[in-house]
Amino acid sequence: MTRTVVILGYPGIQALDVFGPAEVFATATLVLFGQGRGEDGYGVTVASVDGAPIATSGGLTLSPGPLPSPGEPIDTLVLPGGIGVQAAQADAQTVAWLRRSSMHTRRVVSVCTGAFLAAQAGLLDGCRATTHWAFADALAREFPAVTVDPEPIFVRSSESVWTAAGVAAGIDLALALVEEDHGTEVAQTTARWMVLYLRRPGGQSQFAAPGWLPRSRRTPIRDVQELIESEPGGPHRISDLAARAAMSPRHFTRVFTDEVGMAPGAYVERVRTEAARRQLEETDDTVVAIAGRCGFGTAETLRRTFIRRLGVSPDHYRKTFA
Repeated sequence: MTRTVVILGYPGIQALDVFGPAEVFATATLVLFGQGRGEDGYGVTVASVDGAPIATSGGLTLSPGPLPSPGEPIDTLVLPGGIGVQAAQADAQTVAWLRRSSMHTRRVVSVCTGAFLAAQAGLLDGCRATTHWAFADALAREFPAVTVDPEPIFVRSSESVWTAAGVAAGIDLALALVEEDHGTEVAQTTARWMVLYLRRPGGQSQFAAPGWLPRSRRTPIRDVQELIESEPGGPHRISDLAARAAMSPRHFTRVFTDEVGMAPGAYVERVRTEAARRQLEETDDTVVAIAGRCGFGTAETLRRTFIRRLGVSPDHYRKTFA
């Protein structure tokens, strides 16, 4: 049977959150048709509370249909994000429909800030979820019952709910849903037709802007932070940093961690990683030279740190962002 996909529409929606998953499902349907299995494909509709035309955040106008009745079975319900998501959250009729309809839906999928809608309806309580890296802290603050992970491209938050990171991540998630429904061969063929990775390497950290923690309130710790940032390639031994702050190593480590939110060694590694990111983006220097200049010592140490922190190698990072 054709699988019913309903994409929830509202004013200020992000167009790619709608069209990205919709095109994956449409392409997968064509692939299945070519295999003589067209009846196993997807029927995609966009629906809103009153069925009136809605403007996307980019200025396009969509003509959705009305929302299905709450008891009508839906295979996949997609909750896109966009600048209008807060108004949609505050709309009692939208949230009430979402709560009732989710009980008759095989799976609910949020894309980007659509996670706020899923959380508002209580679908993410007690679950691990993701959203666009820039809104992860806000989601965690607004919904403390949700465990927010800003790193993954998408997460299976529960047996029936999936959450995806920002914008284009909805395409990644839709491909994963096709793979779950029809196997790797159909999903891989769909990805090839769309000139996409079936599984994108790495997580969101590689795309996130550098995020610096607030400065310590204590001048000695603040001075140490500035020293590390001005000389990321320096040795920065705990004993030397503690002496700079006029503290014993043990006391310095405790105070630094309390003030900054991470241990001195972790802070040094973070600063060095950000310095290496900038040099990979902005220079043509070799990975060996950048590793030495940023305090990693060897290219292998830099590679391991990048894979652990960003999920990709330095070479892959440079090819993507240089």
